[in-house]
Amino acid sequence: MDRAVERGATHIGFIFFEKSPRNIAPEIAGELADRVRGRVKIVAVTVDANDEDLDDIVSLLRPDILQLHGHETAERILHIKALYGLPVMKVFSVREAADLDRVDPLIGVADRFLFDAKAPKGSELPGGNGVSFDWNLMASLDESVNYMLSGGLNKDNVADAIASTRATGIDVSSGVESAPGVKDLGMIDAFFDAVADAKASKR
Repeated sequence: MDRAVERGATHIGFIFFEKSPRNIAPEIAGELADRVRGRVKIVAVTVDANDEDLDDIVSLLRPDILQLHGHETAERILHIKALYGLPVMKVFSVREAADLDRVDPLIGVADRFLFDAKAPKGSELPGGNGVSFDWNLMASLDESVNYMLSGGLNKDNVADAIASTRATGIDVSSGVESAPGVKDLGMIDAFFDAVADAKASKR
């Protein structure tokens, strides 16, 4: 976390999903977040969390953004926004162009979107699987949509992702890990180096 912030990360996410190797307890996440609070946006990543779980996460982590990675409807998102007064980033899993059709009803409801690759068959994780999707599909998305890109990003492909989409942010997790849930400082540096090179060449 500290290295990512040093290298220019703008958001740090804490994952609250028991099946994930990156799952963390809200109280521990809150302590870690305090080390970088004010320098980056703190993101709480949840999957179909109920109000009771969200109460704990919000009170202990004090996030800036709630990222919803489950099957949350427009009504659920509006309820969560009203309950906590926090912006919501809604995640969609993508494999084909038709998957982007689900975005339209949530434009103006969610504050930002994140597009990830659909999980491989047999995976219990909605994200963090280290697989990507065809980024050219993003060209069909309404230009008003503010989105981040995720899914199998690493030092070798992030330049292509930046060049082929108009994503306003890049989300990385497994692409900077030496093992599931274990971040690698060298891989983090290599990733940020690749991002810097890609931004420089896009100017």
